[in-house]
Amino acid sequence: MARVKTTFVCQSCGATTGQWAGRCDSCGEWNSIVEEMADTGVGAGPKSAKAAGRPTQLVALSGETEDALRIPSGMEELDRVTGGGFVKGSAVLVGGDPGIGKSTLLLQAATALAEAGGNVIYVSGEEAVAQVRLRAQRLGVGGAEVKLASETNVETILATLEQAEKPDLVIIDSIQTLWTDRVDSAPGTVTQVRTSAQAMTRFAKKSGAAVVLVGHVTKDGQIAGPRVVEHMVDAVLYFEGDASHTFRILRGVKNRYGATDEIGVFEMTQLGLRQVANPSALFLDQRDTSAAGSAVFAGMEGTRPVLVEIQALVAPSPLGTPRRAVVGWDSARLSMVLAVLETRCGVRIGGNDIYLNVAGGLKIGEPAADLAVAAALISSLTDSPLPADAVYFGEISLSGGVRPVVHAALRLREAGKLGFETAYTGRLNSADKKSDLAVQEYTQLTELVGRIAASGRRPANEASAD
Repeated sequence: MARVKTTFVCQSCGATTGQWAGRCDSCGEWNSIVEEMADTGVGAGPKSAKAAGRPTQLVALSGETEDALRIPSGMEELDRVTGGGFVKGSAVLVGGDPGIGKSTLLLQAATALAEAGGNVIYVSGEEAVAQVRLRAQRLGVGGAEVKLASETNVETILATLEQAEKPDLVIIDSIQTLWTDRVDSAPGTVTQVRTSAQAMTRFAKKSGAAVVLVGHVTKDGQIAGPRVVEHMVDAVLYFEGDASHTFRILRGVKNRYGATDEIGVFEMTQLGLRQVANPSALFLDQRDTSAAGSAVFAGMEGTRPVLVEIQALVAPSPLGTPRRAVVGWDSARLSMVLAVLETRCGVRIGGNDIYLNVAGGLKIGEPAADLAVAAALISSLTDSPLPADAVYFGEISLSGGVRPVVHAALRLREAGKLGFETAYTGRLNSADKKSDLAVQEYTQLTELVGRIAASGRRPANEASAD
């Protein structure tokens, strides 16, 4: 009898090794290596026998092109992130924490598309058909013509899809529950996930239907399974949110047919997810305008301006090493702003405990928030509340200068819509200055620090733990 060939695969990163080890050398995870049968299915490595290849046709780079045919989902926030709707023949991977609302979002999108006349097939590997129906009735969309199935075998799913009327949208919930007969390993393993994802992606390219795969995430927030799955699909979307808040954010991190910096904002209600057309009003809801350490940042998420409150608390530290706690922003960026305040502005702030929070749970990644963070820190340090009708945006350089940022006109226009009257930022060009807001331009951070500290109850050079 021929010996069965096995290999050891890391369930975290997909790396293979010839023998078992307690720790993966590629990703550093412990107890993640599992013995599996050699991959012989879709996506397997090259065989020992060389197959005769067929030549393909080579064409010129120049030539006529066609716009990608899109299928609007009926949800404007979802279409914003995907670039105008699902592209026919594309594969989309949607990830998020358990219970965040991935299935609810896709079920609402499926029913909206079905009500518009589209042919939608929803395949659930985690819930029975009766459970999906109950959820649809609870959301008030139980009457939509969405075809349901509860199946986990890839071959059975593909055979069902080929026999059914050509679908416009196929939703697979989730990719970790699928398994194929071509691979001798348990469902959810790296080999099964990779093989199943490639089979569904090939079906999307072959049939022209848009296929949406739901993926679980690891404790680090990454989609579980090998990274090659994200390379197979055309778009990767993350559904983010906090259990303590009602809003959810759909963020695109990969999109071959659109921008990757767009976000869609939803609010979780008893009737499912509600689209939020004006997220700035949601993030600034119940803001305490009289408290020190609060600054409103005029940021950009893709092409959408978003106003969000940045909260800072500077408190004397009883420890030898002061605490630094950051939620929603880059901790390394905070350390840089603190160093600039200490070195270039003469503010003794490093000996204090510092807590920074982006209200509402939004995660900010652009450096334009430097000025708002610095303003919130100085406001808390000197116990001086900032003007309630002011917004802040600008990048801080290591020399202590304030650099201008892009899309200043959009930021100012959004602030004006919400009733703000003053903007503190870096130098603007003549086109961006055409705004109804009173714009205060700064070239050095010391100018803003001096202005805030002058109105404070405690001098900035005395409000420290020293």
